Amino acid sequence: MSFDKEVDTCGLNCPLPILKAKKALTDMLSGQVLQVRATDPGSVRDFEAFARQTGNELVSSTAEGDQFIFNLRRR
Repeated sequence: MSFDKEVDTCGLNCPLPILKAKKALTDMLSGQVLQVRATDPGSVRDFEAFARQTGNELVSSTAEGDQFIFNLRRR
């Protein structure tokens, strides 16, 4: 999937991946896609809740090895 910006939060635990994603999204335009890479297993649940609460679309959530990759579309 193509994306406009990427944030690597590997090695960081909750709530840092969400906080870094939130900060990155504020600098993006509506419709742009942010890709976040994380290693915290709890981030799967966190990004689902984050998308519901903020109105940003969780386009995809996948796992590659020990990494979780989230693509969020800015509302």
